[in-house]
Amino acid sequence: MAKKVLIVYAHQSSGSFNAAAKNAAVEVLTAQGCTVDVSDLYAMGFKATATAEDIKGEVKNAENFCYLEESKLAWEQGKLSADIMEEQSKLTVADLIIFQFPMYWFSVPAILKGWIDRVLTNGFAFSQEKRYSQGIFKDKKAMLSFTTGSLESMFSPTGINGDMNVTLWPLQNGILHYCGFQVLAPQIFWAPSSAVAEDRKSMLESWRTRLQGLLEEKPLSFISLDCFDDKAFQLKPEVHEKHASKEFGLTVGIHLNKPLPPHSQMKAGC
Repeated sequence: MAKKVLIVYAHQSSGSFNAAAKNAAVEVLTAQGCTVDVSDLYAMGFKATATAEDIKGEVKNAENFCYLEESKLAWEQGKLSADIMEEQSKLTVADLIIFQFPMYWFSVPAILKGWIDRVLTNGFAFSQEKRYSQGIFKDKKAMLSFTTGSLESMFSPTGINGDMNVTLWPLQNGILHYCGFQVLAPQIFWAPSSAVAEDRKSMLESWRTRLQGLLEEKPLSFISLDCFDDKAFQLKPEVHEKHASKEFGLTVGIHLNKPLPPHSQMKAGC
């Protein structure tokens, strides 16, 4: 069966490099027989703030409104706002989700963070029992594709911005992997705004080449939920002991006070 791809796109300009990257993905994946849907957040005027307006009808506790609980209840009752329900429907049928955006302040633009906050609701995208390696979306793949304003050298372990692997950990582990997604290595377009035209063209050609085999790529490695106890969610002693003699920590976040594993958030198999 044809694979379904959702591109969540966050850029204001149709003439931007991000738009070109998004268009390349639509073109190449469609040519492969994929069904590609694009959520163009700025064009949609997507609301970025998670508020009580996202719930149709009365909320359970208006005096002490808790979005986490109220949105879960609304999802269970089919009372989330129409724009959220539409995005959740797209996500439900998608095999692969590509987030295409310019990196803002070492993270995603506010409109995209709003999509994450509002669409990945409690119950729909995660629960206390279903998260990380046992997450709801464990049969789906997701990836970040983004532009930076800084050069690649600036996002290195010795660069002024710090290691890009560290920057990516909250996004890839704390959001995508948390919801169970198999996280593909990010597609990073390093500082296209300051690159010459030929280099920008080369960036897009590399992306097109990667897109040819994207759906068959192996995901990044994360630690299974089974490696942690079910009370304090600490690494089990036997797992800790197994890795005690290793040179590097397990991951960027769970590093065991060892040097961070190089490239673990940027390349599969690291």
